Amino acid sequence: MKSYLKTALSICTSLILFSACKNHGNSSSQITRDKAVSVISWGSYENKPVYLYKLNNANGSVITISNYGGTITGWTFPDKKGDTSQIIIGFDSLSGYLAHPPYFGALIGRYGNRIAKGKFTLDGKAYQLAVNDGDNHLHGGIKGFDKVLWDVQIPDSSKPELVLHYLSKDGEENYPGNLDVTVHYILDSANQLHITYDAATDKATPLNLTNHTYFNLSGNLSKTILRESLLLNADKYTPVKDQIPTGALVEVKGTPFDFTTATAIGARIDSVPGGYDHNYVLNTNGDINKAAAILSDSVTGRKLTVYTTQPGIQFYSGNFLDGTLQTRGEKIVKYAGLCLETQHFPDSPNEPSYPSTILKPGEHYHQEAIYKIEVDK
Repeated sequence: MKSYLKTALSICTSLILFSACKNHGNSSSQITRDKAVSVISWGSYENKPVYLYKLNNANGSVITISNYGGTITGWTFPDKKGDTSQIIIGFDSLSGYLAHPPYFGALIGRYGNRIAKGKFTLDGKAYQLAVNDGDNHLHGGIKGFDKVLWDVQIPDSSKPELVLHYLSKDGEENYPGNLDVTVHYILDSANQLHITYDAATDKATPLNLTNHTYFNLSGNLSKTILRESLLLNADKYTPVKDQIPTGALVEVKGTPFDFTTATAIGARIDSVPGGYDHNYVLNTNGDINKAAAILSDSVTGRKLTVYTTQPGIQFYSGNFLDGTLQTRGEKIVKYAGLCLETQHFPDSPNEPSYPSTILKPGEHYHQEAIYKIEVDK
């Protein structure tokens, strides 16, 4: 898996789009297509063009990604009967995302998850971030990485991969430092979506990058994720008060948070006020070859396995979806999709005992996540 990686130094120095992308216009027609990658004009945002990039492999896996928010807008894959359908929540048009839905498929930064009251102190200086989730700062603030246009490179149009780049300037959303970020998406022949995150900064800054895709392996949003089975390779989780971790690491054994063996998501969700929206402390010790989570659907046979170098994973069961949004003719109801966000722990800048999320000048931020889809027949 390491062979897929590229360092920030080699990627971030090249900001000019490759020839496959350089002629992007504002028409709605498809402008580049081959076996592995196609590019479609998808509208505009802040008077700049938005594109949709389609990645295909030889096994029927198709993933679409936009330069708006680095958003994964679609992922289709056949079930055990050969029926192909979407396994994530997304929209067919840019307008759905410009209405600011709850981070469907988006890249999240600078800080994924919450920071209590939007406050932290770094090198003796107090910072106040936007408070955009009750009393707390969530997912990078008012205009996080999910609401910006990323520069996109296609390294080789015969291979299903993209390199996304964004320069977050010093003071953006009141975070310190010019932060140079590169995200690499690769769809391989084993139906694995590799996501690598690289970054460098010229001032110390909190950083916690993730992806916020909502999965529903049934391929049918009229069926919730409550009957799907989940295994989390985590013996502990971080309990919360007002959605902020208390600082404790609590054993899941004997609680509704225990997914150390595969368990239907709906089996104990009524015992969790508000549903699952918690960070789990992974047992994997940053080993990308060890499964962090396994989600499966017995009806379709689809199985999703998540791997990561991160110490935690946020399991969110779609509690705040309420049916007011629609996609592809279906209402997006409560529990219509779930997120498995690979991450460092929430509010880490205010919890010295947690793994640090502070990136300093001269350091290289690098994290990996893999989402593998397959079918058990």
